[in-house]
Amino acid sequence: MLFCFSLYFLYQYSFILNMATRPYLLISNDDGYFAGGINFLIETLAPMADLLVVAPDGPRSGQSCAITPIHPLRIKEVRNEPGLKVYKCNGTPVDCVKVALNELVERRPDLVIGGINHGDNSSVNSHYSGTMGVATEGALQGLPSIAFSLCNHSENADFSPLRPYIVDLVFKAIGVGLPPFTCLNVNFPKLEKFAGVKVCRMAKSHWTQETARREHPWGGDYYWLVGHCEELEPEATDTDRWALANGYVAITPTTLDNTAYGLIDVLSGVL
Repeated sequence: MLFCFSLYFLYQYSFILNMATRPYLLISNDDGYFAGGINFLIETLAPMADLLVVAPDGPRSGQSCAITPIHPLRIKEVRNEPGLKVYKCNGTPVDCVKVALNELVERRPDLVIGGINHGDNSSVNSHYSGTMGVATEGALQGLPSIAFSLCNHSENADFSPLRPYIVDLVFKAIGVGLPPFTCLNVNFPKLEKFAGVKVCRMAKSHWTQETARREHPWGGDYYWLVGHCEELEPEATDTDRWALANGYVAITPTTLDNTAYGLIDVLSGVL
């Protein structure tokens, strides 16, 4: 096993040496610059690439592609080392990417990475995810982009099983590229060893029972967002949810074109 991993990393380093410069990666997340997932990415990729990290100054889960037009954005440098700069920002994950690309980049990034998220961003969760917001914004700006998530909400989650898969996907995305207006949504099950990799579609699901009402002791009601994710096609075996449930790394190619092409002719015929 050690020999295999040595060959693996030798291959990755040979790829880097053949490039004119070290890859330049832009990284953000929705858990905050201090989160374990993003710091694992830094630890993993810093020996192989130059990194610009711009991440929220606190948790921003569920921000999707939200931006902040109502108050100024502020950034603060928290690390500055050879090949690595880390900033925290008071905005959303997408704000972080916008500020990075417009104000901070030293050259055009070879890849934009969101994550590693502490929690599942498969299926319907991808629509709400700030981690996916990072990848979406990168793709909108014409850059290859990947969102990584681990199905484990613990702040002490073990990300080490993800390392070879992340390195492989990052350098394949740089080497091969992705079509315009697409990105990859990559989810890892909470396991020490994975059954393999599945390229799969997004499962159909939705959230139900989404609010919990509470009565304030000084009067009035307030609500917590909670809920249950209901599978709408539990028997399907070609989805991200099935892949994760069966121990596979789920890779879902995602398009940013929201057009329902199948309805164009239908609507044209009745309108």
